[in-house]
Amino acid sequence: MKKGTTLAVCLSLLLAGSASAQWVVSDPGNLAQGIINASKNIVHTSKTATNMVNNFQETVKIYEQGKKYYDALKSVNNLVKDARKVQQTILMVGDITDIYVNNFRKMLSDGNFTPEELSAIAFGYTRLLEDSNDVLTELKNVVNITTLSMTDKERMDVVERCHSKMKRYRNLVSYYTNKNISVSYLRAKKKNDLDRIMGLYGKSNEKYW
Repeated sequence: MKKGTTLAVCLSLLLAGSASAQWVVSDPGNLAQGIINASKNIVHTSKTATNMVNNFQETVKIYEQGKKYYDALKSVNNLVKDARKVQQTILMVGDITDIYVNNFRKMLSDGNFTPEELSAIAFGYTRLLEDSNDVLTELKNVVNITTLSMTDKERMDVVERCHSKMKRYRNLVSYYTNKNISVSYLRAKKKNDLDRIMGLYGKSNEKYW
């Protein structure tokens, strides 16, 4: 069996799911799109802090479903080198949603952000999630049956490109998160409320204010 065909089979198994891994969905893009849709709902329908918290619960539900998926994917071993890069790329989508959900949950209970600011922050996360999901779509096209005519080099180039793009988006989400948190630190410092905010986000973010 040619290397390209072997890789295609491995990638198909990764993207299609495995009974032994007990994955909860057949396509990781479904999870990402679900969170994107829920986040858009936060942006467009949340007018008050309470309303925003309630709407965010739908995002949390999808995230918790996705966490089971990504935890199962982490346990998949013995993959060929390039299929391993596909696995890492998909897992980085999990990292992105984890950064978003866990930090936005803290921002909702912060008190240093207005509902309008939180809506703007959610909008920023949504845009970054959409860009990340576009990379997943590009990656999925590599294993589509109609692309089996691609050469090995073409296939590997797409995998490498998607891996690099997703790593960049993960770093952007981390940077975006820390910059927003830095706003709260500065506001808390002016109000002599640093201890509470540092307890909320952790001292690891202290370098950002």
